[in-house]
Amino acid sequence: MRILILGGSKSGKSMLAQRLARGIAAGKKLYYWATMEPMDGEDDARIARHRLERDGWGFETVEWGRNLPAALPLIVSAGTVLFDSITAALACEMFSSQDVDPGASERLCRDLLTVSTHPQNFVCVCDEVFRDGIQFDPLTENYRRGLALVCRRAAEEFDLVLEVAAGLPHFWKGADKYGKMVGRLLHGLGNVPGDPQSPAPVE
Repeated sequence: MRILILGGSKSGKSMLAQRLARGIAAGKKLYYWATMEPMDGEDDARIARHRLERDGWGFETVEWGRNLPAALPLIVSAGTVLFDSITAALACEMFSSQDVDPGASERLCRDLLTVSTHPQNFVCVCDEVFRDGIQFDPLTENYRRGLALVCRRAAEEFDLVLEVAAGLPHFWKGADKYGKMVGRLLHGLGNVPGDPQSPAPVE
């Protein structure tokens, strides 16, 4: 099963993705595929926060931001992958040198679709930074167009597409087939360390 989760900054998409990945893994191998390559203290702090949020959830972390297929030997095919995120992966591919790589978005499309078929389940996160009406500089616009392209290609191929706002999912694709299953998974995980939606323990 392949799932694409979209959402704005601080929308709750990463936490929802963690909960959904853990649910569909059903106790099997669980991977957190981190694509961000830290460039400054802010990036380091964000990575540390995400590690703390998933502490105790059972994820094995794979840190790999470019040339994605090369990381597949680290992942068993029977496992579930949470890929976080397309946003960072495109930045790694596009800005890996002093010159911007014009073929980065097409290459990421191919690589993402390749790696997404390897594990039993693949949950993928992407930031929505391509829908506002602000005009950015040409470099940023090129990145935003590339990100939109990757998300469109993934949405075409994946089984389920969700958009998250205020921590709540909206189905854009796959609701008829997977909606009830997603609802059961998100509301039936029990106590999970670091999950603000876990029920309080019974004393």
